[in-house]
Amino acid sequence: MNLLTLAAPLLVLMGVSHSIAVAQPDDPLAGEKRIILKGNKGEQLDIGSVTFMPGADGIRYTLTIDHSHFTDYFLSMKEMKCLEGPELWCHLPYPYEQPRTVSKNNFSWLAHDLLFMYKKKGEFGANFWNGIYYKMTLNNGRITGVAQAIDLNQLAAPPDDLTLPPFGEFERTDIEPHPRFLPFVEIR
Repeated sequence: MNLLTLAAPLLVLMGVSHSIAVAQPDDPLAGEKRIILKGNKGEQLDIGSVTFMPGADGIRYTLTIDHSHFTDYFLSMKEMKCLEGPELWCHLPYPYEQPRTVSKNNFSWLAHDLLFMYKKKGEFGANFWNGIYYKMTLNNGRITGVAQAIDLNQLAAPPDDLTLPPFGEFERTDIEPHPRFLPFVEIR
């Protein structure tokens, strides 16, 4: 009998789901995972972590972005944390309340926490219509995603229903990943 099996009843009494106690280390939706942005030329940037916590009411997560890879920019009267490469890739945290939940078939809220805006280094200001949303799926035990285009201007006002992700399939457009700096994400 292992320690997790012995601890499971205590964790349940404390309000922690039994599924956390018996989660396997290779479970892609349990425990801490690294967030890796990937480029077309083999670039890989570890930008932080996401911790998944399975429970009776679904899988919740917390996100931690490591800003040590980012450079501060002041764009359009707003301070932004940007990754530097052929383009600036600026992280825009989702600004409204949201449940921070995922399922094996739906990573919409996690994608909303990983929104980016891209721009050429020499361009003036922020181009919020150049938004990036990573459409994510579960593949071979990893969460993978490919960049899609969105207009971040939609976030200027809160959505009517805060329980629904505002960037649904009809608000996103597939893009050619080749010209973009970091068109892929992998969570492992």
